[in-house]
Amino acid sequence: MTARLPTHVTPPRLDPRALESRYGADNYAPLPVVLVRGEGVTLWDDTGRSYLDMMSAYSAVSFGHGHPELVAALAAQASRLAVTSRAFHTDRLGPFLERLCTATGMARALPMNSGAEAVETALKAARKWGHVVKGIPDGRAEVIVAAGNFAGRTTTIVGFSTEPQYRAGFGPFAPGFVTVPYGDAQALEAAITPNTCAFLVEPIQGEAGIVVPPAGYLQRVREICTRHGVLMICDEIQTGLGRTGALLACDHEGVRPDGLTLGKALGGGLLPVSAFLAREDVMAVFTPGDHGSTFGGNPLAAAVGEAALALLEREGLAERARVLGEHLMTSLRALDHPAIVEVRGKGLLVGLEIDPAFASARAVCEALMEEGILTKDTHGTVVRLAPPLVVTRKQLDQTVLALERALERLAR
Repeated sequence: MTARLPTHVTPPRLDPRALESRYGADNYAPLPVVLVRGEGVTLWDDTGRSYLDMMSAYSAVSFGHGHPELVAALAAQASRLAVTSRAFHTDRLGPFLERLCTATGMARALPMNSGAEAVETALKAARKWGHVVKGIPDGRAEVIVAAGNFAGRTTTIVGFSTEPQYRAGFGPFAPGFVTVPYGDAQALEAAITPNTCAFLVEPIQGEAGIVVPPAGYLQRVREICTRHGVLMICDEIQTGLGRTGALLACDHEGVRPDGLTLGKALGGGLLPVSAFLAREDVMAVFTPGDHGSTFGGNPLAAAVGEAALALLEREGLAERARVLGEHLMTSLRALDHPAIVEVRGKGLLVGLEIDPAFASARAVCEALMEEGILTKDTHGTVVRLAPPLVVTRKQLDQTVLALERALERLAR
């Protein structure tokens, strides 16, 4: 006979971290905090302690946690119609695509879910365009990528990564990728061959450590790609939609790419929404059956994505990011702490390179957590500060002061 607990006895509470460790794959190393609620820029853990979110889920929560307008759009659509697949038309997809293309100046958009899916879509489009339009023999198309890139975790994408850990043990990898140094336009031009169909580039490299290329780099890339008949595809999954102080990071140099990937913030911090956008002749290579996604462009995602784009424009969040980002970087540089090697970034995408002789960036993040600030390092050397775009100047000042205290405590 199975024993039963008396109805008045509460079963012991299981530690969420222990359950995650026991049943989950060991593919992340999260900070030791269990989050249970979020509102705006603030997060709360399971003890009731509050923190300022200075990472915003790698820019996915650009509008803050639980933005009431976006939650309302999600709830209203969820109660009507959520998923149908693309086997049928819906009343939400067309308006979403129109707003997305109008905002970015691109001709057409193909909706997907994750950022990696958007990049995979871009690669398929570029290769087929290279064959159908440029005349590259089928199976011979080459895509040039930049060293230090990060575009996702699929086997194709990690195959062109230059980070050894992302590749180790996961081969064999797809051929057809050529790597050049990031920020070096001359190296790009030298790598182009008759089989080159595209150059995939992040306007600012995020996972590499918030690496900003030399001024004029994107303009030079645009000119080279145009002259050689090569597609310029900008990966703006992390940098797009206001994060860097402009709608798109490539806008800082007045550059219009031939293809564009968006994601993260497009879902309003509520669900995965991504898209590949391109000029007319590039998107025209797709015909029914070539590519698709059961969930891509579903009514729920389209409703939230459209609401997020409307909110971004109405609230002027890109300009807000520009102004507050300048203030944040000025304040960080004014610390003039020996542990900080460099402060770099644009808008509210800021990286602090930490001297490894002082401490690891992970240790700095753990010290910041003790001060009520949550963020994560990249590669153990750079602390990223990328809060929701709705952050206030006061909250940024609190973060800078917390960083100063954290560094002094580590120094002791």
